[in-house]
Amino acid sequence: MPGVSFENLIAAGRSGHLISFPTDTVPALAARPDRASLIYQAKQRDLSKPIILMMAEIDQLWDYVLGSLEERQQWQYLMHRHWPGALTLVLPASDRVSPEMNPLNPGTIGVRVPDHDLARRILAQTGALATTSANQSGQPALLEMSAIAQQFPEAYQLAIEPGGEESARLSGTAASGTPSTVVKWAGQGWQLLRQGAIAIEAS
Repeated sequence: MPGVSFENLIAAGRSGHLISFPTDTVPALAARPDRASLIYQAKQRDLSKPIILMMAEIDQLWDYVLGSLEERQQWQYLMHRHWPGALTLVLPASDRVSPEMNPLNPGTIGVRVPDHDLARRILAQTGALATTSANQSGQPALLEMSAIAQQFPEAYQLAIEPGGEESARLSGTAASGTPSTVVKWAGQGWQLLRQGAIAIEAS
């Protein structure tokens, strides 16, 4: 699908279509949380692999997770230390989280705020989105938007003109190519699920 304007990309995301955009780690394939099944279908992804909820700001998180005041304080320590950034936190999910995000274990949800100006600008307009790396399941992440357009022609992505406003927003925010680190809240501390761009030890 040819690239579209920023306004049309936002409209596509809000209306439930697949979209793709760059992030600080690898480019994302994204959809509304209640349409996360589109991502599973497009990637041929096993339902046992949950999808991350990505958002523009920490404040958008709290409606989607459940925890005591003490637990939230511990979560916030990592959030304020590493967000925006390449750290995914797996936390207890509230009933606002669509079961499509984690079909086999809807009690938890992975959440992240990316350190990428354009991604956060998109997420600020669409609201929190279901996201995962843009690649067929089990294959290396695609890093070029042109390759993503070829692999996922149904996904809308932004048309970026060299030297244009969106091109300028991307300068200095190139993807690292390394997935986010993933840690899961285990009730009393953190369990390391995947070591990625940020070095975190289980506690």
